[in-house]
Amino acid sequence: MKKKRALQVIGVGLLGAMLVGCSAEESGGEEVTETETTETEEVEEEDVSTEVETEEETEEVSEESVEEESDVPIEWQSALTSAETYSDLMNMSQKGVYEQLISEYGDNFPEEAAQYAIDNLEADWNENALESARVYQTEMAMSRDAIYDQLVSEYGEQFTAEQAQYALDNLEQ
Repeated sequence: MKKKRALQVIGVGLLGAMLVGCSAEESGGEEVTETETTETEEVEEEDVSTEVETEEETEEVSEESVEEESDVPIEWQSALTSAETYSDLMNMSQKGVYEQLISEYGDNFPEEAAQYAIDNLEADWNENALESARVYQTEMAMSRDAIYDQLVSEYGEQFTAEQAQYALDNLEQ
C-alpha cells in the first residue's frame, strides 16, 4: 500500500509539472507564479486523496465480490456472462436467454448453471421487449399486431404478454 501511495504522490508531482508547462504555453510563454502553482498542486492533492478513498472502497467491494464468486462454480459464472450478453446486446427475453443457455445448439450449459444465470441477471425485460419491437417496426416494417405476436410467440421472442404489451404501449406510433 505504501508503494502505491508513493506512486500516486509521484504521479501528482508529474501531473502538476505538466499542468504548469501547459499553462506557460497557453499564456504565450509567460511565467506562472509560485502562487498559481501551489494552488494547482493543492487542488490536485485533494483530487488524489478522493481517488485513493474511492479506490480503497472499490477494493473492499471487489474483495467481497471475489469471496462471493469463489463459492460459485466457474461454469455458472460463465453462464451468467453469456446471459448478460444475450440480454444487453441482443435484447432477448428471460425465457429466450434461458433456452439459449441450455440448448445443445447454443451454449449447452447445464440447467443449474442457466438457472443461476437467470436468477442473478440484472435485466429490464420490458426494455428488452421494447427494443425488439423497435427492430421489428423499423427494420422489418411489421404491423403492431404482428410485432405483438412475434414478441410472445414460443417460436419467436418468448416475452410475457405483459412485456409485449409494455413494448407496444411505448412504441412510436
